[in-house]
Amino acid sequence: MSPLKKIFEKQLLHLLYLMLLLAGLFLFSNLDGFRQGGLWGVETITWLYLLVGITVIHQVFVWFCWRTELYAGWLSRWLGHRAFAVYALLFFLLIVSRPLFITFLAIANKDTIPINHTVRVILVILLAAPSIYLMYSIARYFGFKRAFGIDHFDSSYKGKPLVKKGIFRYTSNGMYVFGLLILWMPGVLFSSLTALAGALFSHIYIWVHYCCTEKPDMGFIYGQRSPMGGAARDRQEVSSNPF
Repeated sequence: MSPLKKIFEKQLLHLLYLMLLLAGLFLFSNLDGFRQGGLWGVETITWLYLLVGITVIHQVFVWFCWRTELYAGWLSRWLGHRAFAVYALLFFLLIVSRPLFITFLAIANKDTIPINHTVRVILVILLAAPSIYLMYSIARYFGFKRAFGIDHFDSSYKGKPLVKKGIFRYTSNGMYVFGLLILWMPGVLFSSLTALAGALFSHIYIWVHYCCTEKPDMGFIYGQRSPMGGAARDRQEVSSNPF
């Protein structure tokens, strides 16, 4: 398969899944309270559009950078040794913006579902616990460079063993199973119907990324199709230094 075909492998399927998710979100918008509220003069539905836009931009950005570097080396040719650093900075800004914007959405749409305050607090704690453990496991066992996808930039990562420590003792795909739980917390905390719908969209869409982009890439990088590939970066034993 040519590099260009590899870059676009399964991306029509990605687009189809995205259209289905957007259609599902549109159906949710007919529920009572979904469009209720606003923040700083911005309506709830606009905050939702911003959240969805950032989510799609983030995942398309990752697809473009990973695939063009892995199969054609474009970023390295354009940016030289700074390629991964530039990518990682933009990745960081995008990934941080997602919980930020879903929090704004939750505040705008607060109190649109009946959840007792005590129950909310308990649920937030239950959601936070595995997210915190995941961050610890990333930092302790294979580093944030790995989490950002350096294996698409650096061929020396090829063939490294699976990490089976920390949270990865329980799942080979800790990133996607537990990492996005943080996006559910604002909707629970502020009892926001629309924020919970946004979290559901985001959590399903990350699995679209896994199926259509990451899993095929892992077959190329590691020479096998890992059944839970994702956490493509849940591979390799490294020092305790996360960078």
